[in-house]
Amino acid sequence: MSAAAGLRRTPLYGRHVELGARMVEFGGWSMPVYYTGINEEHRAVRARAGVFDVSHMGELEVAGRDARTFLQAQLSNDLDRLAVGQAQYTLLTNDRGGIVDDLIAYRTAADRYLLVVNASNTATDLAALQAALPTKGVTLVDRSAELGMVALQGPSSDEVLGAAARSAKLASLEPFHHVAATIAGVACTVARTGYTGERGVEILMPADRAVAVWDAILTQREHGVVPCGLGARDTLRLEVCYPLHGNDITPETDAISAGLGFACSLAKEFRGVAKLRAVRERGPRQRLVAFAMVERAIPRGGLDIRAGGEVVGRVTSGTLSPTLDQGIGMGYVRADLAEPGTAVVIDVRGRLRDAEIARKPLYRKEP
Repeated sequence: MSAAAGLRRTPLYGRHVELGARMVEFGGWSMPVYYTGINEEHRAVRARAGVFDVSHMGELEVAGRDARTFLQAQLSNDLDRLAVGQAQYTLLTNDRGGIVDDLIAYRTAADRYLLVVNASNTATDLAALQAALPTKGVTLVDRSAELGMVALQGPSSDEVLGAAARSAKLASLEPFHHVAATIAGVACTVARTGYTGERGVEILMPADRAVAVWDAILTQREHGVVPCGLGARDTLRLEVCYPLHGNDITPETDAISAGLGFACSLAKEFRGVAKLRAVRERGPRQRLVAFAMVERAIPRGGLDIRAGGEVVGRVTSGTLSPTLDQGIGMGYVRADLAEPGTAVVIDVRGRLRDAEIARKPLYRKEP
């Protein structure tokens, strides 16, 4: 299938078309939503391994003698916890404490960081950082067009990666660490990060060599690896309650209410921290919760959440879980109703369906 006019294409677009992927618009990009089917690809990642094209993500490099000081004032988490070779989940916030974006910061050298940001927010993040950039001591460069990125996720991802890289050493890479590695003759950065709740890695490489890395991974079919689209990526992340920016978190929602206080170092100064301290002090008025349907129904974003005959919140994400075989979702509810086990009702297109606030994550791997 051809991309719609005006949509951007990743370096792997041709491979997706060859594989018969169903292509859709996503954040201005033509991206595969599935190849064989969302459920099949989802289950492959839970049982074996799947590889995703995430080259649409943005990459912003911040470097210079004052790079750390600059980013400490812009990002919510404490960069002083990062050694070279480590990574950190963090937030870019506004003056109201709202979440402009959630991202991963990689420390690549003593005075250099790479920020991997959401695709649809790359221009916004770049503009926000540029507006705060000092006149000297820090450089900010958008590397997005130069880099490709794939995510290899699932229980057998170590075997797939080891075969593709011809090295078993990468299996010892710890969570939120990254190393240089060669895959199919391509110099890559391999990071123990991901968005599925499974063991896996994300791999950065030069954009013009992305096809070689993708092919090297997909040739390891004896380990059960399959190509996966955005549809499975969404159902996988929702089962483990990872928020999606634009749905579950936005510039209008704060980190404390969203349950992302762990990514905020409230002892330091950054944009909006006073607002976040105030929310923490008084307690949030609403909380982002997970829920599971008691009745057979599929919740979707935007639906009302009811309790005691009144609207008490709204669904931000919902789906039919391929693993749990029941409707699941996340949404904001009044803080007094956020306790797991609380009965609520989801208004599914005018039909009231019973649900229950659930403990996060909804899916837990068996030991």
